[in-house]
Parts: sequence; C-alpha cells; structure tokens
Amino acid sequence: MRVLMLSWEYPPVVVGGLGRHVHALARQLAAQGNEVVVLCRQPFGTDAETHPTTDQTADGVRLVRVAEDPPHLSFEQDLVAWTLGIGHAMTRAGLRLLADWRPDVVHAHDWLVTHAAVALAEFADAPLIATVHATEAGRYNGWLSHPLNQQIHSVEWWLANSADSLITCSAAMRDEAATLFDIDPGTVTVLHNGIEPRRWRVRPADIEEARRRYAPDGKPFLLFFGRLEWEKGVHDLLAALPRIRRSHPGTRVVVAGKGTGSDWLVEQARKHRVLRSVEFVGHLTDRELAATLSAADAVVLPSRYEPFGIVALEAAAAGAPLVASTAGGLGEVVLNGVTGLSFPPGDVDGLAASVRAVLDGPAAAKRRAKAAKARLTSDFDWAKIAAGTAEVYAAARRGPARVLGRPKIASGNAFGRH
Repeated sequence: MRVLMLSWEYPPVVVGGLGRHVHALARQLAAQGNEVVVLCRQPFGTDAETHPTTDQTADGVRLVRVAEDPPHLSFEQDLVAWTLGIGHAMTRAGLRLLADWRPDVVHAHDWLVTHAAVALAEFADAPLIATVHATEAGRYNGWLSHPLNQQIHSVEWWLANSADSLITCSAAMRDEAATLFDIDPGTVTVLHNGIEPRRWRVRPADIEEARRRYAPDGKPFLLFFGRLEWEKGVHDLLAALPRIRRSHPGTRVVVAGKGTGSDWLVEQARKHRVLRSVEFVGHLTDRELAATLSAADAVVLPSRYEPFGIVALEAAAAGAPLVASTAGGLGEVVLNGVTGLSFPPGDVDGLAASVRAVLDGPAAAKRRAKAAKARLTSDFDWAKIAAGTAEVYAAARRGPARVLGRPKIASGNAFGRH
C-alpha cells in the first residue's frame, strides 16, 4: 500500500515517545513491502534558510522534512499559532507531493498535524487514519480549565471525528478517547507500542562504569527517565525517597530527562530534604541510558498519566527491575508480580513499599525482569504491530464528508472526577 504518514517529530527530531513510535512503524511497514512517505518537520527554531525542506530516503522510508515558515513563532510561547504555521507548511509540501503521487491512506499521528492531515486526506480522497497517542484532558487529570487546554482538546476532537479509522496504543487510551471525543470504543483498534530489544544490549564495562558513577559506595540507586512534567509523577518518587532511605540507608535517585518541571522538581527534592540524594542528569544518550538502566537496582515509573509507557519496554529490554504505577497503559505493560511491581498513581506509600520489596528481594526482582524481557518478543514486536496497522489500512474506507460543529467543552471535569 501507499502510505502518507504525518508526524510533528521524527528522528533525529524527537521530543518524546511519539517520534520513536512513528520511526519504528514506518520502517517496519516499508520492510513489509509498503511504500511509505513520512511528512515531518525540521528542528525547532529553524527556517527555510537554515534548514530548507528536504526529500530523502532512509531505511526504505521517504522522508519529506518541512522547513518552518519565516514568522517568529515559538512552540513554547505560541503553541497553537506554531501548530497552524507548521500545518500550513506541511499542507503545501503535501500538495506538491500529491501532484504525481497518490496515497492509499493518510495516517496522522496526534493533534499537532490535524490541519494538514485533514486537508491532504480530503484532497487525495483517501481514508484518514489517526493514532491518538495522548489527550490534553488526560494530561491534566480531566480538567480543561484554560483556553489553551480547550483549544488543543477541540483539535483532538476534530481529528478523532474526522478519521475513518482510529488507533490507540492501549485499551485505557481507547476508553479515554471514546469518552472525550464521543466515539464508539468498538470502532477503535488497539495496537500497542513496540520495542527493538537488540538496541538495548549493553557491554558489561559500560554497566560497571554506570554503577561506579551513580553508586560509588555500593548503595542502591533508583532510576527515573522521561520528560520532567507533573504527569510523570517524579514528585511522588521524591516524596517516597525518605521512607525508602529509612529502611535502605544511602539509596539514591537518578533523574534522567528534561522538561518544564525540572526547577520545580529540584524544589520538591529540597522540600523533602533529599536533594543531596537525588542527581538530575538531564538527557542521556542511548548508550548512556542503556547502561544506566542495566545498572540500576530498580527503574521507577511513577506516572500520574501515561497513555502507554514505552519507557517500561525500554527498561525491560535492558533487563532492569520495574516499579510502575498502574496509570493508563502502564497497567497493561507492567503485570504486577509477574513482570514488575505496581502501585496506584499518586500512592506514595505504595510506591515506597514496592521499591522496598525490590531491594529486599533481588532474586525475585531479577525473575520478574527476565519475564518482562521475554514478553517483549511476544506482545511488543514491531513487525506484528506494523502488520496489524496494515490490516487497519486495508480495511479503511473513505467515509462521506461530515459537517462538524465545535465540540462542547466540559464545564467541570471531563471524566466526571472531583
């Protein structure tokens, strides 16, 4: 099949897990004989002079990287305007592409490419497939209190209701999308994220170096890695650390990643009097991350909101013992007592107890880590996920044009919570 995929990130332009998802899916679809074109963008803060639009092929995938237009629009300060701008640039590049090439399907990844995806699918008269990777209401625990939240939610609703087929990465995300976007959950296909375990093989010398760096005294160290945002729950790990250190003196936490919450998290560590026991290391290269994962006594993923949790797969691929909340897709990825230990989101006592259980029972933790790694090839293989995606493509049909009004915005909590 001829597939036109749109994504606002694609390696090396990566913000979170979405970029890695699209990269792996596109390559696997191409390897399975499909003709895949990915319409994506150049890095933040660039323009057509510094980073002109390119059209190249890599790993069997044709990549059209779109230059940003001249206006001074910042992703951080002008999110909706920036999205409209990059959508306009993608639409123009897509129309040039469609002058002599027609896709069988158009596949949009998340709300930031909605404007271009809707326009190009309509122009090509091709079915529109949409993957919902997360929702604005979910990120804010059901609250759409500010104009920006409401604007993003309305674009997500537009994409979901314009799509001829909808995909989510977990059953939890399917139910969330159905509730928020007035969609029948029976029409949504659940296809998990995947992992390439070979990428996470680590040399023993690198693991030893990571242990020397983060645990020079031989005491336990815990690792969190991901975006430093409230929804990732790192503050709950910091709150639990004093309790963990009472039973396991000297335990340290390594926080790897960047985000808008970095300064706040430093204050949280100071508030809980554990700042000297927490090391904020920023972004780690893939090699550094793999070694640190393999060296950690436990990887802790305390998310308050998590559509899927690809970080749990990466930890499993590195053979790390897992402690994770049951938020969203994490509850499907980490099977409590089988492939890791789980606790309810926001439960600081439960988090501390789970970490203590790992540190008290290293043999059992190792068995769970082995089970998690073994599950990767059966449940999270990219070749199977790509084949499932191709089945969605083959079954999709372009529906009649729909006239959509503006969605209603919940005046209270969108999930009915208090």
